[in-house]
Amino acid sequence: MSTPTHADTQMPLRVAAITEAAAGIRSFELTQPDGTELPPFTPGSHVKVQTPSGELRKYSLCNDAAERHRYVITVKREDAGGGGSLSMHRDLKVGDTLPTSLPDNAFPLVEKARAFIFIAGGIGITPILSMIRSFGDLPPAPWRLYYLTRSEETAAYREELKALGRNVVIHHSEAAGGQYDLWPVLEKPNAGHVYCCGPKALMESVRDMTGHWSPANVHFESFNEGGGIQPDDQPFNVKLARSGKEFVVPVGKSILATLREHGCNAPSSCESGTCGTCRTALLEGEADHRDMVLMPEEMQGQVMICVSRARSERLVIDL
Repeated sequence: MSTPTHADTQMPLRVAAITEAAAGIRSFELTQPDGTELPPFTPGSHVKVQTPSGELRKYSLCNDAAERHRYVITVKREDAGGGGSLSMHRDLKVGDTLPTSLPDNAFPLVEKARAFIFIAGGIGITPILSMIRSFGDLPPAPWRLYYLTRSEETAAYREELKALGRNVVIHHSEAAGGQYDLWPVLEKPNAGHVYCCGPKALMESVRDMTGHWSPANVHFESFNEGGGIQPDDQPFNVKLARSGKEFVVPVGKSILATLREHGCNAPSSCESGTCGTCRTALLEGEADHRDMVLMPEEMQGQVMICVSRARSERLVIDL
């Protein structure tokens, strides 16, 4: 078992500014209380914050990584969620302290890519915006962004993105009468890299359309920590083969979170099934795979413990 990662460390950052990024979406600028520089981050990074209601939530940093004086996170208000985003919108004020982790990156930008295809759905624009901002006036390679939203009012940072000209395609499904067809964009694989962040339905669609691409050239980021709760979820047991310890994984809690509760710290990063850090050998049982990483031929012998559950009564994993 590994020790807790640096992302578990929290800094008491000050909320320096709050702005409206779109309808129901706010950005929060975080700074050191004494004005000193913040720890560096790379494009695609995220932090975890302890919201005023007490929940831990992951948010991508959307400002330019060259900026050392601030972190900027953007939060969509989810009225049907667990309360974390609601408390960020309702309770957080300029001058308040927001406990914030050191940055971690489960969605890194490939520095020597020959081209970039960015696909963002809704609030999924945030890590991709940081990448685009990091390019400045001299992008390292040709790039194009497809930003898919429900309406113009809910499109965060739309004016900044519009100003980027022909590199950006913005599609509002309500005004257009349907979803954007990405197949012409992804039909022919090339040496470029695809970056996709947004709702799970969008990411699954992009994964299906890039099945003939090199897996190393397709990257996903999700905000759905723990994989979300499905209507037919049931508790199950997980046994650690090396120690013989066995725990019950309840509904609404991941294998990873359950292990942490019992003092077992397995490697992790995104905690949304997109980066592969928590990949663990599956020795017995049938997993209910909910990640965006494993290929079909890998699913019998591996499992992403941050999101996946069990179809059998017990899983035995190599920890």
